[in-house]
Amino acid sequence: MSGVPTEVVEDEAAFASSGEHAYRRIRTDIVFGRLKPGQRLILDRMKPAYGVSIPTLREILSRLAAEKLVTAEGQRGFQVSECSADDLREIAELRLLLESSALRSSFATGDVEWEARFVAAHHKLAHVEQRLVSGQDAPLEQWKRYDFEFHNALVSACGSRALLDLHAGIYDRYLRYQMVFGVFRGGVAAQEHRELLEAALARQVDKALAILRRHVNACIDAVLSKGL
Repeated sequence: MSGVPTEVVEDEAAFASSGEHAYRRIRTDIVFGRLKPGQRLILDRMKPAYGVSIPTLREILSRLAAEKLVTAEGQRGFQVSECSADDLREIAELRLLLESSALRSSFATGDVEWEARFVAAHHKLAHVEQRLVSGQDAPLEQWKRYDFEFHNALVSACGSRALLDLHAGIYDRYLRYQMVFGVFRGGVAAQEHRELLEAALARQVDKALAILRRHVNACIDAVLSKGL
């Protein structure tokens, strides 16, 4: 039986929970551009905003530095990673490499449960996209969460948890460019998602890979057109 008092265990659990919550908030603020590329992350200012201690903030920012979302500046502290055209192209190629490999495996081994996942995910995404295309309000975080859920569902039968984790991390770095530069391709992107859905249901892997490359490359062009 453990000799650690229950209240100590509960305090440690609460501390870990608050740290994880702060990590997710800071990460989301970076991905969605609320913390700007190149912005210095001043711990004394972040402490009240995110409700955790300075040592915890350092741990969080070191973790985000390992994910390439934050840059460590030695004695100067941390800043949000800069954006560049070369970085965007590299991230996009990594996304295509990982997602294409996972798509091939999923198309080969996916079952009816897999089909149900991406059909349901597309239904939610299409609903939000229709609202945005028609000029109605829709939360950006919900839209991009549904976008990720659709692409993730398409590759979810690949059989590799490591591959899915790598893809999710690269997707968020790619998403940051869309959010920072305000990219929304409207009905064109929605149509590409519909074409991906149809190709997946028909198990047309080469067609799906071609659509995916067109989908990603068009986003690169849209970001670069913003003056990156």
